[in-house]
Amino acid sequence: MDKIESVKQYQDYVEKKSPNSPILKNCFNAFWVGGLICCIGQIILNVCKSRGLDIQISSTIVSIILIGLSAFLTGLNIFNKIGKFAGAGSLIPITGFANSIVSPAMEYKSEGYVMGVGGKMFTVAGPVLVFGISASIIVGIVYLIFNTQSITLV
Repeated sequence: MDKIESVKQYQDYVEKKSPNSPILKNCFNAFWVGGLICCIGQIILNVCKSRGLDIQISSTIVSIILIGLSAFLTGLNIFNKIGKFAGAGSLIPITGFANSIVSPAMEYKSEGYVMGVGGKMFTVAGPVLVFGISASIIVGIVYLIFNTQSITLV
């Protein structure tokens, strides 16, 4: 009985000390900051298209600018403040991915450029890259198998 009572006391203590998360406010901030990042991307896309570039090149330019901008803001420690404020809203795949590569690289810069920056740069993004590359290889092999069979059957 003492053990059950002490566990209950501990749970009460943890609940008292744990801050309540303002879920509605966090969702709102994530929504408008993520939307603002997407609007910036859309503005860049529209400018590129108005200058006569096709959609594929315009999309590539948008990706490059958003990656470069988020890496630059991470270097100035501004993107981390945006991330604390917006939460998941700042993790739109391109900007969040650039941040996940630049942050560890900056953190381990003191260990040298090869073993520090080069070795630790992909600690967060590494599993994402491995999964993405592995999945694309598997999908490519499956596509090749089914595409080859349809050619030989016809």
